[in-house]
Amino acid sequence: MNRGMSMSNQKGFTLIELMIAVAIIGILAGIAYPSYVEHVVKTRRVAAAGCLLEKVQFMERYYTSHPGKGYQDAVVPKTACDDEIAEHYTIDPAADPTATSFSLTATPQGSQATKDTKCGTLGINQSGTRTANGATGTLAAQCF
Repeated sequence: MNRGMSMSNQKGFTLIELMIAVAIIGILAGIAYPSYVEHVVKTRRVAAAGCLLEKVQFMERYYTSHPGKGYQDAVVPKTACDDEIAEHYTIDPAADPTATSFSLTATPQGSQATKDTKCGTLGINQSGTRTANGATGTLAAQCF
């Protein structure tokens, strides 16, 4: 009877193999987590942009159903989308609406404010001009 085990009969992992596996998992996690965070930020931004556009549609309906007043007395209503984005964005008029103009903004708050440095505050006015924290052109279009 041979009491000692030969190396070819051992089963399991060596410490080196285990450390290599842990290192590979760490590298994959280091690549995947920032991508995940970026995706979450974009998803929240898209939800805020959708809610902002819903409120723009309300303003346009108000304008057409109140001839002579325009946007002036319109109050942006709270909708279901406000509850969905409440933790990450607030939507408010940038200034009081006049008879012929309005501007709405979606301002990031909490973790969204610190992580969404690309677009920041989203805005849209009565003519459909979209802004993203002062960005214009293709960058503002990429944020909506």
